[in-house]
Amino acid sequence: MPTMIGHVTQDRYDELVAESKLLVETERDTHFKLGDYALEVEPLQPKGGARAAAGQDVQSVEETMARFADDVGICVHSVMNYRFTAAHWPPEHRMQGVSIDIHRILMSHPDRFELIRNPPFNPHYGTHRWTQDAARRVRGWNVQHPVSQQEKVTAIHGLAVDDQVAAQVAADLLQRPAVAREVPPQVRVETIGGLAHDEQVAAEAARRLLHRPDVAFKAMGDDRARQQVNHAQVERGRQAREEYERASELAPTVKQFERTVEFLDLVGACHAFVATAGRVVPGLRGRSMSDDEKAVLRENVARVRATLEWIEHAAETGDVDVDEALARLLRGE
Repeated sequence: MPTMIGHVTQDRYDELVAESKLLVETERDTHFKLGDYALEVEPLQPKGGARAAAGQDVQSVEETMARFADDVGICVHSVMNYRFTAAHWPPEHRMQGVSIDIHRILMSHPDRFELIRNPPFNPHYGTHRWTQDAARRVRGWNVQHPVSQQEKVTAIHGLAVDDQVAAQVAADLLQRPAVAREVPPQVRVETIGGLAHDEQVAAEAARRLLHRPDVAFKAMGDDRARQQVNHAQVERGRQAREEYERASELAPTVKQFERTVEFLDLVGACHAFVATAGRVVPGLRGRSMSDDEKAVLRENVARVRATLEWIEHAAETGDVDVDEALARLLRGE
């Protein structure tokens, strides 16, 4: 059975390719000839060429080329492209078998005359030949059919210029576990941080993550994170109490009872601290602490000392407010 390409045999396909090459070559010559004729009507000016030279009482280049295009029966944009390309490729440097489109892509390259005579190797065809993508690679432009990883990445970036499109693409890709695993950990952290600028989004993300025991355990290993959680719990309790005291008719009675409970809790906390210290400190006999351990211990002793002074002040005056310096110290900042 003969090899089929599309709906034709390999032999017929080769015939069609050969005939098409002749058509492309004829088209190339036609387009260059149109460009040469347009140049004869309006030569390219030394700089720009969009307007006639100063002091010449003639129509503008655009107007002349528009008339020429109308008279010939083609698009003025095409005429301008043919003219500009022909100006950069004198007839003796035009390469047979290479389309005018490739000449146009390479026309601003400083070594174009030498470059076009040395086409790159094309692994698909197994020979050296110019294609539009090959010319685009030489110029550092985006290619129409990306092959390398970087070309594919660049193509995706080009399609995702719109922020909404980029967001949807990122969301879709990150739903693929294999893709998510390839993202470096630090990039993931920074990305999550960037996405969670909105407090509601950040709170919901944190809530869901902390439902995972392994995540919660690791997060609480960070002193600052643990302190912030503790502070949030205290603050939430304070707000709930203020709301209860403001809205409940039983609040005055309960408040009196709570004062007794708070006194007992405070005495119990002091007793627990003394008992724990009495059990742990003797175990330090003969042990030499490192400088880091001493620094941590001094920091915590300072916090304990400040807390004790706060308790004494509250008991003597009834004032439980703390200044900012003490508040930062108690939070471990």
